Amino acid sequence: MASGIFGSTRLVRVADRIPVLIVAGFLGSGKTTLLNHLLRNTRGTRIGVVVNDFGSINIDAMLVAGQVDAMVSLGNGCVCCAVDVSELDDMFATLSEPRNRIDVIVVEASGLAEPRNLIRMVVASANPRIRYGGLVEVVDAEQFPASRDRHPELATHLRLADLVVLNKADRVPAADLADLRGDLTELVGQVPVYATTHGRIEPGLLFDEPLREASTVAEQLSFDELLSDHDHEHDDPGHRHLHDDYTSVSFGSEQDLDPRRLVDFLEDPPAGLFRAKGFAAFAVAGERRKFGFHLVGRHLVFEPSAWSRGESRGSQLVLIGAGLDPDTTRKRLHDTVHTGAEPLDPQALLGVWRYTPH
Repeated sequence: MASGIFGSTRLVRVADRIPVLIVAGFLGSGKTTLLNHLLRNTRGTRIGVVVNDFGSINIDAMLVAGQVDAMVSLGNGCVCCAVDVSELDDMFATLSEPRNRIDVIVVEASGLAEPRNLIRMVVASANPRIRYGGLVEVVDAEQFPASRDRHPELATHLRLADLVVLNKADRVPAADLADLRGDLTELVGQVPVYATTHGRIEPGLLFDEPLREASTVAEQLSFDELLSDHDHEHDDPGHRHLHDDYTSVSFGSEQDLDPRRLVDFLEDPPAGLFRAKGFAAFAVAGERRKFGFHLVGRHLVFEPSAWSRGESRGSQLVLIGAGLDPDTTRKRLHDTVHTGAEPLDPQALLGVWRYTPH
């Protein structure tokens, strides 16, 4: 993380900033289907949807195509708007206003968009209320091999991803799907590859779902038909549904952790890890703070803060991913506990400071 990027972010804790999730992928891969699935199946979460390519949206009420900066309140409390890429920062500022009470912002990129530019806009934003929530690249299992041959740059886009959604997995034979998954894993390394159909991805893999009732928002345009609609293809009893489960692994320790070992763990995470969050107490001489952290893909941020009065000292971590091995993950986390009799030298925190905004 470059110093200065977050400038005034100390006004808002990392944990309280709104994650901005970018959903990208080639034309026809299923980005809009995935977005519609999230809108239909997320409860109690206010989603701010930013659509970069209105023309592809199959939502009746979104026939306001071309009306840049048009904001529409959805029946489930979410907010949708259309912007030009150059105006994304302005829309982030609008959606992140506290009065809008948005929990997560999802940017659906054009099928021809350059993901690197969108990532830079979020990471380099001076807006203290948002943080990068990851790049999700949607891949069409049926068409990707041919699309990659025609557009080699798609491989570069995938290498930027924090999560790859292998969509339309029911449209290819199992053996071909396994081969494609292997090719993608070879291309993206430890980045999780989540296979699914009809964009059916668990919202909990992408963002936290608050434990509260959804609030009522006055509608400007009716989205009720969209939200209650479903694909009749799903009613076919012979239709093959295929999707991966996501795994959540929790870890707690009353013993202080070794910051070097925790940073090593987060820099070389277990296969399938997409997000990690929590706070840690470090066994460093004279260190009396706790360190909150957020990891999305390869983007890690630490933030020190004081313990609240009456709060017991300890560490709590939650890891979320697709295909995580819970036993192996917990064993590696246990290995981050400091077992020596003497506290560590303050130099042990150098790795943590490298990921701390200045």
